[in-house]
Amino acid sequence: MSHAAILAERVSKRFRIGVHPFHKSLGQHLRALMMAPLHRLLRFARGGDEELWALQEVSFEVHPGEVLGIIGRNGAGKSTLLKVLSRIIDPTDGEIRLRGRVNSLLEVGTGFHPELTGRENVYMNAAILGMTRLEIRRKFDEIVEFSGVERFIDTPVKRYSSGMQVRLAFAVAAHIEPEILVVDEVLAVGDAEFQKRCLGKMRDVAGGGRTVLFVSHNMQAVKTLCTRGILLHGGRIAYEGAVTDCIHEYRTKIQATTQVPLTERRDRKGTGRVRATRAWVADDDGRPVEHATSGVPLNLVVEYASDEPAPIKQLRTCFGLYAGFEEQLAELQSDAHGEVWYDAPSRGRIRCRLPRLPLNLGLYSVTIALWADGMVADYIMHAVTFEVIACETAVRAPNQGYYVLEQEWVRSG
Repeated sequence: MSHAAILAERVSKRFRIGVHPFHKSLGQHLRALMMAPLHRLLRFARGGDEELWALQEVSFEVHPGEVLGIIGRNGAGKSTLLKVLSRIIDPTDGEIRLRGRVNSLLEVGTGFHPELTGRENVYMNAAILGMTRLEIRRKFDEIVEFSGVERFIDTPVKRYSSGMQVRLAFAVAAHIEPEILVVDEVLAVGDAEFQKRCLGKMRDVAGGGRTVLFVSHNMQAVKTLCTRGILLHGGRIAYEGAVTDCIHEYRTKIQATTQVPLTERRDRKGTGRVRATRAWVADDDGRPVEHATSGVPLNLVVEYASDEPAPIKQLRTCFGLYAGFEEQLAELQSDAHGEVWYDAPSRGRIRCRLPRLPLNLGLYSVTIALWADGMVADYIMHAVTFEVIACETAVRAPNQGYYVLEQEWVRSG
């Protein structure tokens, strides 16, 4: 008999696209009943419901004290797998066996009530996760100190930033002392100091003989924390083994993906109100370039389009700069520089100019995010790549950091 903390055997999950499993209100329920005949007619006309297999025959096991990294592109099935493991959704086929209590941090502020204060949410969330009031009182100060939100602990959570919410949520989940801790992209929000504390806490959890499942796009964090990895691709396990080999396989697949035109990319998120149709890097004369020089201007360009002819009430853009396909170096946000476009046309082009590219020699990628009317409309990881092959300000070499900074040296005495 296996002594694994987690045992997954041929787990599959199927979703019926467009089908709503529940309705939030009586009015919504009545409207659904009234529209049911039309929906059935439409499904018959298109040959039945469209199905999506988010997971297909996924099998693996994780032992106590092990930290397993789960990586893959957007839409690969990572979050679905964690929800199945956390008993949030049931698998369509297959079986999950868990030994011990599971605590999951899958979304920012999971389980928090926005109208309650941080203090009240800590007590409520910890109680839901199985702690007694005495245990919560004993660990309360430690949880709050770890989260770094001491000043705002008696402020309603609805006034917290997303970073503050995720810090507090992680602090609660990590201090419950579960046998299995499931973490999904917690390092995507928060500063470097918080990320360092998160990694340290997860090491402590594993060091105490407990099990951690860690999902992240931050390959450096995965490499630092995990010894073994699983690469998901199209809902299946594409690779399982040593974490360094797993990351290499992931990088190879990502490089192949960047050659696919944006209109054909399926690993994207968002409402679809606006879609990026083409993106590239260009010099100041507007010529697309694949090779760049540090110290001279570089332009990041994206073309967008919407299926709706009406103007976009509010449009903003973000470019994420990555070293290769792993570590994020910077986030270039249009609204941070006062550029939010109101009543924007349904098609257009947006350009971000870097007057002096500060990057060292090496391969870089650009992730694109478009917001329309306050919601993420399109998000594509590693949409564009370029390589810095020369430096105008000095002779540089790879592996000497990511940035080439202007500097002056003075010796005295």
